Amino acid sequence: MRFTGTKDYVATQDLEVAVNAAIVLERPLLVKGEPGTGKTVLAEEISKSVKAPLLTWHIKSTTKAQQGLYEYDAVSRLRDSQLGDPRVSDIANYIKRGKLWDAFTSEQRPVLLIDEIDKADIEFPNDLLLELDRMEFHVYETGETVRAAKRPIVVITSNNEKELPDAFLRRCFFHYIRFPDQETMEKIVSVHFPGIKRRLVEEALRIFFEVREVPGLKKKPSTSELLDWLKLLLNEDIGPETLRERDPKKLIPPLHGALLKNEQDVHLFERLAFLNRRERER
Repeated sequence: MRFTGTKDYVATQDLEVAVNAAIVLERPLLVKGEPGTGKTVLAEEISKSVKAPLLTWHIKSTTKAQQGLYEYDAVSRLRDSQLGDPRVSDIANYIKRGKLWDAFTSEQRPVLLIDEIDKADIEFPNDLLLELDRMEFHVYETGETVRAAKRPIVVITSNNEKELPDAFLRRCFFHYIRFPDQETMEKIVSVHFPGIKRRLVEEALRIFFEVREVPGLKKKPSTSELLDWLKLLLNEDIGPETLRERDPKKLIPPLHGALLKNEQDVHLFERLAFLNRRERER
């Protein structure tokens, strides 16, 4: 198995090296980076590239590690016993498999995505240490041990909302996805909008990177927001001339709702526009 990117995903050389190193070492690949840099999509593209099934476990603040292994529904079993249901004689009928169980028992070596692990409780990563290290766990209710016949390719994403435990980090291969530079961003745009006019891309990227560099911006626009903005520009038939010749007094780019996602940032641009007007009037 070797990851080389796909036609729909522009992978930098260092990202390809990181993915393939994690595959060779058989360690989870821990991916960090700004929101919108393609962390979650990476697992999907690895799945396509190496032709492996994809299993996705989206983590929430209420998610417990045990849910990734299995859950025992004792309440349903009690209810069925009261109703005289014959299924109660087999406790396995009330065991719900988790994503790790599915990954461990997959006939083909799968890609397992544990998405946004930092959303869960601080103890969540530690609770998965043994299972991810040994690739096995015990089901106490049935007495069976579930082992991975083929060690899955594990991709773990984090938005750095909280620090992950050192013991967990030691067991991972780490990669930080840097925000794409202009050249890489042009490649990404061409993948999503084949045939788009180069002049429009140049002007849009110029404005996009200018917006990202504004001091005090609470949320910098990401790759996904750039793609949304370009889609709107194409839909509204806004050409490169309009972008280049926009009123400098306004500062806020057209259709800015695709780039600026909170009122603080919009107000910041409005204040900058006001200060810019005052400077010009002097």
